[in-house]
Amino acid sequence: MPRAAAPAIVRPSRDEAEQAVRTLLRWAGDDPSREGLVGTPDRVVRSYEEFFAGYTVDPVDLLQRTFEETDGYDEMVILRDIRVESYCEHHMVPIIGKAHVAYLPKRRVVGISKLARLVEAYAKRLQIQEKMTAQIANTIDQVLQPEGVAVVIEAQHQCMTTRGVHKTGVTMVTSRMLGAFRTDPSTRREFLTMIGNPASRGE
Repeated sequence: MPRAAAPAIVRPSRDEAEQAVRTLLRWAGDDPSREGLVGTPDRVVRSYEEFFAGYTVDPVDLLQRTFEETDGYDEMVILRDIRVESYCEHHMVPIIGKAHVAYLPKRRVVGISKLARLVEAYAKRLQIQEKMTAQIANTIDQVLQPEGVAVVIEAQHQCMTTRGVHKTGVTMVTSRMLGAFRTDPSTRREFLTMIGNPASRGE
């Protein structure tokens, strides 16, 4: 049987969102009507518009404008150290780190700013790092149809550092290798060397 379409999400009004913040402030034990908190619901809602701006962006559309005039360039294209600011979908606390994105062009290349915007489009959502890594790689593969795609994300999760086990200095590393990066060890090794090989750090 075909999978049923996901139900459309009905967004609450801005007033409803601000009221929800006031409810949380009361639940935390404070008075949302006191001077220091009167403007907090508005500020939180405006912050959420920025934190979760990725829901308003079509990641596929970001990569649609490509260039074929490359003079036959077919070597690796890498964008390293792209700042990642996301939010854990389990606790809604920050995931902060960096992404490294690479692809082997077949016929087309894309502006490097579009790769950074693609990372941001998926990061500015409620996420888990594993899914975000796969989404970025899969979208590049789908739109550019290159010889291969590689994505590595290194990030710290405040759901682990500021609550729960309270372990600081721990970095989670995830990767997604497609095409030549998966099948050719030398290509994968070249990519990992160029980004500093996260798996070997600290050894």
